[in-house]
Amino acid sequence: MTSRQIPEASVARLPVYLRTLIDLAETGADTVSSEALARSSGINSAKIRKDLSYLGSYGTRGVGYDVDYLITQISRELGLTQDWATVLVGAGNLGQALANFAGFAERGFRIAAIIDSDPAKHGQTIGGVQIEPMSEIARVVEDEQISIAMMAIPGPVAQDVTDRLVAAGVTSILNFAPAVVSVPEGVSLRKVDLSIELQILAYYEQQRLAESMGAAVDLATFDGLVVDGVD
Repeated sequence: MTSRQIPEASVARLPVYLRTLIDLAETGADTVSSEALARSSGINSAKIRKDLSYLGSYGTRGVGYDVDYLITQISRELGLTQDWATVLVGAGNLGQALANFAGFAERGFRIAAIIDSDPAKHGQTIGGVQIEPMSEIARVVEDEQISIAMMAIPGPVAQDVTDRLVAAGVTSILNFAPAVVSVPEGVSLRKVDLSIELQILAYYEQQRLAESMGAAVDLATFDGLVVDGVD
């Protein structure tokens, strides 16, 4: 890890670079320029060079960046070279999908425990992990040395569960619940609201529809003028 503090916006872009670099490595690419990385990632090349400079990586003029080395650098900076035991709270449809997603383990995030409030689910297993009751949060966090949690639970209980996770010693939370929760200083919180993302996409679809309808109206008006001129 670098001793220099990396800006939050740059940290948020590092996973994008990593995914792009892994794709490039799978095609057999040994080196990549910042311009080529920009085309693949959709991020400005100047911004890429600035972000990578925080890692102490400046590339070689006329050659670019070594793909494998950059993958190692970014993975180390993001903490992906170690195993992160993670607790998943919520074993509903979304929780089960998250528990069965192989991509987490491939990237160093091992779901070590699953918690749910439904007694009918206790003792069942998802992905080889047994579902535990809410009363076991403190124990599983301590036993598995867990610092990261994912919450896939109903909004009304999100704050209470957040408080219990923090009290148990969890210091990073990924919130899928449809609710805004607060955490004390020293605890990292990231929110993933799928409905908001869909609403943003709906906005852009509506814009495209309006543009296409406007173009159609303009064309119809133009056609009408031509016909009138001929008549």
